[in-house]
Amino acid sequence: MTTLSATLLLLTIMDPLGNLPAFISALRPVSVEARPWVIARELVIALLIMLGFLFCGHWLLGLLQLREEALFISGGIVLFLIALKMIFPDPKSVDEDIHSEPFIVPLATPFIAGPSVLASLLVMVNSQPEAMGKWLVALLMAWGITAGVLLLSPLIVRVLKERGAMAVERLMGMLLVMISVQMFLNGLEHYLKR
Repeated sequence: MTTLSATLLLLTIMDPLGNLPAFISALRPVSVEARPWVIARELVIALLIMLGFLFCGHWLLGLLQLREEALFISGGIVLFLIALKMIFPDPKSVDEDIHSEPFIVPLATPFIAGPSVLASLLVMVNSQPEAMGKWLVALLMAWGITAGVLLLSPLIVRVLKERGAMAVERLMGMLLVMISVQMFLNGLEHYLKR
């Protein structure tokens, strides 16, 4: 996997455009002036979580005694389920009853640093531990693009409108289905070769 393909994978999973409606909904109780600061804080927390998984992921796999194949297959399944939710969203899934400023949950995690992003980081590190610099660059690029999109969210929502955001989310979901199936097949291939 190249740096560009890893960046696109992480960016597709983070899905900043698809998460815009839920992100805006979670920020409703926050004053308009404070929103950029809250978004920036949550982005930094999410980055710290992802960096922790990137650098400690190999150690975590060893501690839990997980094989690479299990990670590929389970990561593929998780990505597939998330992709299905992106393609066929549940209208009741967006929580409209948040009454206080969000902190870590749900913005930093699971909206930005969700389980599928963390699983993907673990898979990348475990499959090519010698390419840590490449994975770090890919993570920082995907996070930077996500940060830009989320910080510009008021403008983007006005331009895309609800239907445009839904269309982008479904397109990202289709791409994620293909990536998840390939991940699953890679895990099966590694398992059958042993």
